[in-house]
Amino acid sequence: MRNYIGTISLKIGLTAVAFAVAGISVYGQADKNKKKIATPFSWVSPASEWKVKTLPKNVRYDTFKSPSMGIDVGYYVYLPDGYDAKKNKSKKYPAVYHLHGGRPGSESKSVSLSTFINQAMRTKKIAPTIYVFPNGGPMSWYNYPQVKNGQGEDVFVKELIPHVDATYRTFGTRAKRGIQGFSQGGRGTTRIIFKHPELFGSTAPGGSGYEPEERIRDNDGAESQNIRFAPGYDAWSLAKAYAKRKDAPPLKPLIWVGTKGFNYEYNLKFMKYLDGLGIHYEKLIVPDAPHSSKIIYEKSGIKLMQFHDRNFGK
Repeated sequence: MRNYIGTISLKIGLTAVAFAVAGISVYGQADKNKKKIATPFSWVSPASEWKVKTLPKNVRYDTFKSPSMGIDVGYYVYLPDGYDAKKNKSKKYPAVYHLHGGRPGSESKSVSLSTFINQAMRTKKIAPTIYVFPNGGPMSWYNYPQVKNGQGEDVFVKELIPHVDATYRTFGTRAKRGIQGFSQGGRGTTRIIFKHPELFGSTAPGGSGYEPEERIRDNDGAESQNIRFAPGYDAWSLAKAYAKRKDAPPLKPLIWVGTKGFNYEYNLKFMKYLDGLGIHYEKLIVPDAPHSSKIIYEKSGIKLMQFHDRNFGK
């Protein structure tokens, strides 16, 4: 076990967990002289009124009652044109789940990507598909029992997905279900696909923080001094465990990242790691794109959407 985690990471982690336990976020600042206003975490976090006005009319907001927590959980869903038409009342659609970045979770963080999705469908560049934007929980896509109602992964995998399949006309099958995410959501996507490969037929982790995932692996679950997960609960360890499974459903994820992203090099390092494990993947490397899902979507998002489309077509 390595005892050294990194001074900067320790300081960030110490501050972050103090606020994460309290249910608030500290990531980002307006400028060097102003502190970011703390945002309380809630499993129901709809977007502001002005943001809602910028979203396609096909986007809906909904909640469901979490069986494990006994509270409401919010999510956004994009429904293709014609979903409510009488002639389509029996039509089923593939579904893609997009996992947002950042901590703590909020279903409103990435829903603006629906603008690109809407445009691609209306111009018939991709087939009609349901897109879901969930809330990742207080530690964003991790199960983190140290915090009340902190089982972000379980709420998503065991509760939200079955709820969506029961509520909307999805196929409800692996072959027609996709998952993607960016940054923290890319980390979550990577862990979840290797832990639950039977759930997703199309997988695409983007801009993932594989450096902190590696740190978790190398420090018996410790991301920082005060943030600790179960040993082996990281992208690197779960990929290795998946590679050893003889009965594992096949995965061929698309790894998407911008060359100007701060974790670009670590995404390349993770790809080499997958090569060593014999795990096949595709890659979408976007020149001059920073660590921004929106900018990557502006530049090359259609390739990501068509990746899912091809997988569903099979």
